Amino acid sequence: MKRKLAAAIVIAGMMVSVSACGGDDGDDSGKNAGPDSFKGQTLTVWAMDGSTPDQWVKDVTAAFEKKTGAQLKFETQKWDGIQQKITTALSESTPPDVLEVGNTQTPAYAATGGLADLNDLKKEIGADWTPSVSQSSVYDGKQYAAPWYFANRVVIYNKKIWAKAGIKDTPKTRDEFFKDLEAIGKKTDAEPIYLPGQNWYFFDGLTIGQGADLVKKEGDTYVSNLGDPKVAKAMEIYKKYASYSKAPKDKDEATPQQAEVFAKGRTGAFIGMGWEAGTAVQANKAIEKDLGYFTIPGETADKPEGVFLGGSNLAVAEGSKKQALAKEFLKIALSDQYEGELAKLNGVIPNKQALESHLKGNAVAEAAAPGAAVGGTTPLIPEWGAVENNPNPIKSYMTAVLNGKSPADAAKQVEGEINKRLAQQN
Repeated sequence: MKRKLAAAIVIAGMMVSVSACGGDDGDDSGKNAGPDSFKGQTLTVWAMDGSTPDQWVKDVTAAFEKKTGAQLKFETQKWDGIQQKITTALSESTPPDVLEVGNTQTPAYAATGGLADLNDLKKEIGADWTPSVSQSSVYDGKQYAAPWYFANRVVIYNKKIWAKAGIKDTPKTRDEFFKDLEAIGKKTDAEPIYLPGQNWYFFDGLTIGQGADLVKKEGDTYVSNLGDPKVAKAMEIYKKYASYSKAPKDKDEATPQQAEVFAKGRTGAFIGMGWEAGTAVQANKAIEKDLGYFTIPGETADKPEGVFLGGSNLAVAEGSKKQALAKEFLKIALSDQYEGELAKLNGVIPNKQALESHLKGNAVAEAAAPGAAVGGTTPLIPEWGAVENNPNPIKSYMTAVLNGKSPADAAKQVEGEINKRLAQQN
């Protein structure tokens, strides 16, 4: 999942840079090598740009080298083109030993046989992983990766505009949120919320909140479940939000960048990732003092809205000859000490709810954290990736509903294309 963590950290008052920690190549060891054979080896870890702060790398490297006697080599990767690069690397005889993989991409890599089974690691260190963040690491009933860090959408709002509307507190339920948006529309000249018609990941979060699945299985084949009444309910909620916005019905949040629209100071709120607040400040420094954040409210005050959880897992290459050493790295990197440190430095959601205390003082992360426990992802099947390729048929469905079609009719309009894509060979 592509993220821009650095901007979110700027807005939280943190500055993080990425470095690579190198080491000399060492001899391979067998998959079941014991600790005594680790000395003199080098473990290669592929981590994505923005994921590994300098201090975290330094601390994890020191702990790893002290425990194993081996060297640790971080190689920073760019998000652009990474899926093909990882696919190629996993097919080679000397792949990187440990890889950061996007959580929704994990099933596709696991289905090819490229990832090692980590069920034993799950039993040893993963008993209290948050279920909603761990589910993307599981494919066909087996643990093929370990949950690492995550992020989700929050409401980013303009405190000045909300004050002008006489709103004294942030909403705790969806209906309260709608009432606040209505008040902004009546009492100010601001657009209550900027929500383009094709903010697909927010819609996905609403479907998660309704307990809906976007696919279903018929025999051995996955097909669209867009016609499910629960999906329709999620789309009706989205339509209600969109009724308070003047944004285009046929564009997504990047066309134009919704944070840049918000930066002009004439919008009450938008629903986005934490890094988008940084984008708004880059566009208009003066708006920084007016920024506020809150969790997307659900139907009741005791349960936030469902959200799409974007994030990363750590996996071990099946072709690695250093699997035992790789698991020693994972035990350290995913330990409470270093998982908590990463959450604090990068402002990301950790893999255990008990570690969310490390987010204290980071306003964006504190707003995002409550949604993580009730969040989810797109369907965790290898076939799903093709559905989101442009032009995304679910975006077409959303625009059709906003333009007046019933959810049922709009679903019928695109389900043939969705099923065709789900049937593609991966």
